[in-house]
Amino acid sequence: MAGLALEGPNPDVDVLDGINGLAKDAPHWVNKAMEYVGEYGIIAGLAVLCLIAWWGARRRSDAPAAIAGLVWAPLAAGIALLANIPIRAFVERPRPFKDHAGLDVLIQGKSDYSFVSDHATLTMAVGVGLFIASRKYGLIGIALALAEGFCRVYMGVHYPTDVVGGFALGTAVALLLAPLAQALLVPLMTAVGRSPVGGIAWLVRAPGGPVAQAGARRDARSGHDGEGAEGADGADGGRRAAEVPGGHDDDRARGRQRGRARDKDLAA
Repeated sequence: MAGLALEGPNPDVDVLDGINGLAKDAPHWVNKAMEYVGEYGIIAGLAVLCLIAWWGARRRSDAPAAIAGLVWAPLAAGIALLANIPIRAFVERPRPFKDHAGLDVLIQGKSDYSFVSDHATLTMAVGVGLFIASRKYGLIGIALALAEGFCRVYMGVHYPTDVVGGFALGTAVALLLAPLAQALLVPLMTAVGRSPVGGIAWLVRAPGGPVAQAGARRDARSGHDGEGAEGADGADGGRRAAEVPGGHDDDRARGRQRGRARDKDLAA
């Protein structure tokens, strides 16, 4: 496929010119900052956000399910990037600076196809994956993904529709495959959290957190139940042993009283 049509009025190109035109009037340091942020910074920020979300999720009572959702976020991004390979090969859309002169291109050396944007796909897949696990961190992740899309157009390396297509692909993969991913990852994270190897279990549950405390309570309750059963058996045996002799003593005392009463009657 030769690429998407560009003849006649094209809102895609108009938006590209408008956003990329900001780079022509911006100071050099602003463009350098946008270059690093759009190429590496936002992806690094999402990685840090995932780590922060993971650190907090370890202390939740549903830690295995929460950790499974966080693990799914980068996995969804990887699957979405793999899905983009045949899409790019099929569409074969050239980069915008190859068809439109006058763009201020901040990143050189981009020779692959343009549709869809890998950066937009990756960041939105992570953002939506985070949203499934945590609304708070997910909203931050989606906001970072939207900023990434703006940066790609600002740098002159993608059309707006490349970015929108990346957002759609990342969202579709993260949402549609999430039930299957949770079904596989939750049991795995539960097993990791129960691992006797502390260094591995630490990845899922924090020491002293609700999950660890629940396990400790279960262990303590099992031990107490065993000791309590033995104590109860001993106490019941003691009571029976104490009750039986007492009963015989009472019977003997009543027998002696009846015997003395008969003796008095005979004497009279």
